This record gives sequence, structure tokens and C-alpha cells, in this order.
Amino acid sequence: MARKEAIQNLRNILVKRRDALTRALAGDHSMLKELRSEVGGDVVDFALDTAHEEINSQLAEVESRELAHIHYALEKINEGTYGKCEGCNCNIPMARLRALPYATLCVKCKRESEVSRMNPSANPDWGRIVDSPKSDDVPLGDVDFNVS
Repeated sequence: MARKEAIQNLRNILVKRRDALTRALAGDHSMLKELRSEVGGDVVDFALDTAHEEINSQLAEVESRELAHIHYALEKINEGTYGKCEGCNCNIPMARLRALPYATLCVKCKRESEVSRMNPSANPDWGRIVDSPKSDDVPLGDVDFNVS
């Protein structure tokens, strides 16, 4: 299958997933409104309702994030830039796009971003480090260090 055909198939999958998530989120919100409007019951019922509300809220947050990723992927398809890695500008392999249709990074760039996110001290931003909040501080970039 040609890459263009595969991207079109992924677009169809993304549209279906977007529609399903939109409906699910609408359902989640209506359920939360119903739970909030119900008054009464004992403390255990209230605790259970609160726990269900929290779970539904967390699920809605995850679904909302996924929905945003899907919208972004559909925009990239419309622009003709879908499937290009935002890190190195290479084509993202179709196997990765089939597994995660809204991927924006190739595997190599994704690994690099995860490593740097997990270990921020690997690439510290030394220009942001100051000793005190005085207004007359000298930016660290303006200082020469002799490390010999």
C-alpha cells in the first residue's frame, strides 16, 4: 500500500476516533451533572458517587488530551505535513503511525525527548541559574569561567 493511501486510511481512523471521543466526553459530562444534582443517600453512597466522579473526571481528561492530539494530526494531514517527525523532519515509519496515528516524533526523537525529560540535569539551562533575586545580578552567560 502506498504511503498516501495508508495516510488516508489513518485519517479515516482518526476521524472515527475523534467522533467517538467527542460523544464519550459529552456523555461523561452529562453523567457528572446528574451526579452533582442528586442529593441524598447516606455517606457511603456519597463517597461512592465522589469516587465515580473522580474516575470519570480523570478519564475525561485523558480523552480530552487524546482528542487534542487527533485534531492536531488531522490539521497536519490537511496541511500535507502529516507523518513528518517534528524533531528531525524524517518520515515517521508507517508501523509507528498505525500504532499511534497521532505520533509527531519518530522513535529515535521520542526516545531522546523521554531521556531528556526523565533526566533534566543531563542538559541543564545554566543561563537560568542565579544566586539571588537582586536586580543587579549579572546573567551567567556574561561570565567567563576558568576551569583549568
